[in-house]
Amino acid sequence: MSFQGFSYLLLLGLPDDLIQKGKDIKSVTEIVQNDNHFVFKVTTGSRVQRNEFTIGKEAEFETLTNEKIKATVNMVDGKLLVKLKEVTTVTELSGDLLIDVLTLNDIVYKRISKRK
Repeated sequence: MSFQGFSYLLLLGLPDDLIQKGKDIKSVTEIVQNDNHFVFKVTTGSRVQRNEFTIGKEAEFETLTNEKIKATVNMVDGKLLVKLKEVTTVTELSGDLLIDVLTLNDIVYKRISKRK
């Protein structure tokens, strides 16, 4: 994990020991899309995080810190955009790549995943 990624997770409120424990664990993201309805399921070790939403409608999201936040996902220039409190997330599905850009204050964390 990069210093930037580490700093980002600290700002989110994750404890240092949890960040250290999880830094070498791979995550698997599953995305199911039916028109404007999405289900994102992220499995990291034994932890499974599932968020479901329809573009333009308010939904409840679970964050990395297990907090529940209501927000609305919008489609902007073909990218999914959501603001969860101070964190803005832009997700782009581009061919075999999933590109997430998370912004918190002045820290930008970019994560690129490849489809298997």
